[in-house]
Amino acid sequence: MVSGREHEAMSRAIELADRGRTGTLPNPVVGCVLLDPSGHPVGEGWHEQAGRPHAEVVALQAAGAAARGATAVVTLEPCAHMGRTGPCAQALVEAGVVRVVVGVLDPWEPAAGGAAVLREAGVDVEVGVAADAVESGNRAWLTAVRRRRPYVTWKVATSVDGRVAAADGSSRWITGESARTDVHRLRGECDTVLAGVGTVLADDPRLTTRDADGVPLPRQPLRVVVDSTGRTPGTAHVRDGSARTWIATAAEVGDDGSGRVNLPRLMDELFARERRHVLVEGGPTLAGRLVAAGLVDRVVVYVAPVLLGAGLPALADAGVTTLDAAPRWCVADLTRVGADVRLTLEPR
Repeated sequence: MVSGREHEAMSRAIELADRGRTGTLPNPVVGCVLLDPSGHPVGEGWHEQAGRPHAEVVALQAAGAAARGATAVVTLEPCAHMGRTGPCAQALVEAGVVRVVVGVLDPWEPAAGGAAVLREAGVDVEVGVAADAVESGNRAWLTAVRRRRPYVTWKVATSVDGRVAAADGSSRWITGESARTDVHRLRGECDTVLAGVGTVLADDPRLTTRDADGVPLPRQPLRVVVDSTGRTPGTAHVRDGSARTWIATAAEVGDDGSGRVNLPRLMDELFARERRHVLVEGGPTLAGRLVAAGLVDRVVVYVAPVLLGAGLPALADAGVTTLDAAPRWCVADLTRVGADVRLTLEPR
């Protein structure tokens, strides 16, 4: 039986977990709240960055002696393995915690099993509290681990009629400054930015992450250019040393039978390199191939209030030949960003 105080604590733990969104990958976001026997908070914490203490340990440090006899409310099952930090399940046992309320079990096999460790030590464990909300807040990491490939977000900026460039090829800037700032926020939540060589040749993007003042952030995503035949120039901005870059060629990754980079194999390799969230930044050909391969988990569209009527479409051939075969998506979010609109789509 879960008390009202425990439900409130889980809501707070979800809020805390979200504070680590830009620093924890390849780890999950996790929040933890400790309640004393009367249900009052005595400590809380969240996982700030990979390699730093986990949420449970931070909460235990904040609680001190008050952790003995307490209930730990944590969004993700406490880990049971020795990684870059010690096992959280054992830390809870040693601190004298008597009950643990968990949102979602950990699907990552090396770390899973914390609930069993706790129960074996005599700790009361409740699993599945506010599971939907916890899943939503940790969707990218959970999806990546369960599917054993990175979670893929396709980001695109378009006119109202779905064009990413005008008839003369001009594309800067379809959306306004607020939308472009928001894209940097989105990049900061990912550990990998993916672009096709066509976009690199046409726009020469940096694909780095900056704050609202244009200052590069200390943590930069890996830049990956899908470049089947190695056409990326040595002078391209993606080679400027401001972030790590991988020019993924068909010779290195493997081809799809037509000489192009095998995209499923590319995702397998990124997962093996501990990449969990890929942001696709163009262009239409690469996006179409990813959609056709079923490799897109979320679509974020920035729509500008402009009509072009001609020009480059947002999406090239995605393998859809009839309306009945078109994949249907749900509108997960609709937000105005400056003069533009951000539309977030997820599979049904």
